[in-house]
This record gives sequence, structure tokens and C-alpha cells, in this order.
Amino acid sequence: MTGTVYLKPAREARVLSGHPWIFSSDIDRAQRGVTPGDVVRVQAARGRFLGHAAYNPNSQITLRMLNYDEGKIDSAFIKKRVREAIGYRRQVADTDCCRLIFAESDGLPAVIADTFAGVISLQILSLGMARFEKDIVEALVEELAPRGVWERNDVPIRELEGMMQSTGLLWGDVPDEVEISENGLKMMVNVKQGQKTGHFLDQKENRAAIAPFCPGAMVLDICTHTGGFALHAAMYGASEVIGVDLSEHALAGARNNAKRNGFTNANFVQANAFDFLRAQSDAGNRYDLIILDPPAFAKNKPSLPGAAKGYKEINLRALKMLQPGGILVTCSCSQAMLPERFRQVILEAAYDAGKALQQVEWRGQGRDHPVLVAAPETHYLKCGIFRVLR
Repeated sequence: MTGTVYLKPAREARVLSGHPWIFSSDIDRAQRGVTPGDVVRVQAARGRFLGHAAYNPNSQITLRMLNYDEGKIDSAFIKKRVREAIGYRRQVADTDCCRLIFAESDGLPAVIADTFAGVISLQILSLGMARFEKDIVEALVEELAPRGVWERNDVPIRELEGMMQSTGLLWGDVPDEVEISENGLKMMVNVKQGQKTGHFLDQKENRAAIAPFCPGAMVLDICTHTGGFALHAAMYGASEVIGVDLSEHALAGARNNAKRNGFTNANFVQANAFDFLRAQSDAGNRYDLIILDPPAFAKNKPSLPGAAKGYKEINLRALKMLQPGGILVTCSCSQAMLPERFRQVILEAAYDAGKALQQVEWRGQGRDHPVLVAAPETHYLKCGIFRVLR
């Protein structure tokens, strides 16, 4: 029999709005016998049944909602959710290279699945959902018949859930690297050891969006990783591309990707992004297109003031190197940095740089990373494309 967790008075509003998280501060008590990882009934203080959730009292997000009705949470339920997620990707994405499952947005909390040329990289970051790993893998295999499924649970947040970090083969066969085609560009992906699940798929559509600004352009790509934006710029006709990253390991991948595509107009430099931008700006160097795609500066709300300073600094330095007509593509993947706050930071940087900006596009993560409207946390990626007017 499914146990029940009871909320404190007046703490059900977020759930009723459709947000899937219930925090430890919202919980009044759990019924005796309920254990971490259980699927539980969720009940408001006045007795209203709210749905079922995965329960973990060791996590700040104590309850992750799975449904909002009396429907049973079992293997069939999980497999149906996986099939629905894949069905949506078949409508909007290339299922040979995309995000298949985007956690709460697909009704599978803390579950991430990416596919790379027949290999699936799977992360399960909550204790309650880890109990359904076998069902998730079976559904992925039944629906897609992949070459293999690889576990990428080497994420510290799992320890906060009371789970071990782990990686390994879950099904089939997985090579160390696979070649994907992203917008026609050949890219090697290290599924076993690459960052996150192996490759940053959330920027795939944004990388394609730079095409109109590349022909004949001098391009600078800051935090290039394995060359995603830089190599797209080269493919789209840039005269010269410089990609900068702190990781020599990532840059080795970028150089290999450039060679694989036959590009001779892309060069890669190991450097700290702030130091490189400052040196280039102070030297009076100029570019036609600058792309800023740094890692998350703000891991949480308390770190936002420092993150805002960091974002302002790199945008300020970049803007100083863009002439009228130049293009700035600036990104933030910090979940805590809300879109309007990020816009404000860009505006402040433009003011200090003495630049006037024209917004060309305001973008987010790709359509294979859909936003759950009731949960603004799922809209984590901001990507602004701006043209310098003066």
C-alpha cells in the first residue's frame, strides 16, 4: 500500500499550479513506514489529495511530483512517459542526435537521456526515479533499438540524494567515441567521459542560428569546449575563427573535429576567458562576431551577485571589440540567472562599453529541451543575439 506525505497548511499552491517540486520546508510529516525513494501519495493539510510523488527526505526537493491524479505509478506508467517523450522528439528533432528525455518537462523528474548516433547517455539524479532505471532502459531500447545505453551518473548531486556516483554499460555496446552530425557538421562525442552526457545538445539550434553572420567574418568563440560554435562558424563561411577554452583536453577534441571537417580557418587557444578577453580588448583587436558561451556562473541564488559581475565583465570586454554592425551572441546556462536579469546585465555592459545594441533574436534551449511553463527552472538557457549599432 502506498504511504502518504502530508504538507503544512497553505503549502499546496505551488503543486496546484503545476510545479513538480515540493521542498522540505513544505512538509509536515510522512506516514509511518514511508522510506526514502518510495512513491507516495501527497496530501494537503486540509485533506485534499494532490497526486503521487517520489519521496526523499534527504533532499531539499523532498517530493518530485509524478502525477496529479489517482493513476498508479508502475512500470507501465514510466514506459508510457518515455514513449511520449520520444514521440515528441520525433515531431521536433533529429532523433539520431537530440535530448530524448528532459526530466520534469517530460514528467520524469531528474531523468536525462541524450542520444548520439545510436548510443544513449542516461542520467538519473533522484533516488525515487533510480528505482525505475530498468523500466526506463527497457522503454528506450524497445522504442529506439539503440546500439547501447551508457550510464552517466557521475554527478555530485546524486550524493545529496543518498546515492553513489557511477558510470557504466546498461545495455548493448558503447564505444569510447561516436560521430554525430549536427546541422551537417561532423562532431566526435565521448559518451563515457565527455562533459555532462557527452555533448551540449541544448545549443544545437542556436549554433545553426549564427549562419547569417558568418560569411567572411572574423569570429571569436569564448568557452568553445569541443568547438561547437567555432566550427559552425567555419562551416558557415567565416574567414577566420579563434576558439578559446581553459581545458586543453576539450581543445584537443575541437582540433580533431576541425580536422575531421577539413577546416583550415579555425584555430584554438588555451586560455582563461577573462584574461584572454581583457588582453584582446586592451590590445585593440576587433572581431565581426563574438560568441560567449561560458559555464554556469550562478549555481544558486546566493551566487547571483558574483555571477552578474562575471557576465557583465565578459560582455563588456566583448562589446569593446565589436565595431558597428558587429554581432554579439551571448549565453547563460545559469538556472538562477533569470532572463530579465541577464538582459539587464547585457544592457549595463553595453552602457559601460559605450555601445548601442539592436536585439536580433532572444533564444533559449532547443525544442528537444521543452520548458515546463509552471517550472521556470526548466528554462535555464538564455541566448541573445545582438547587433552593435554604434
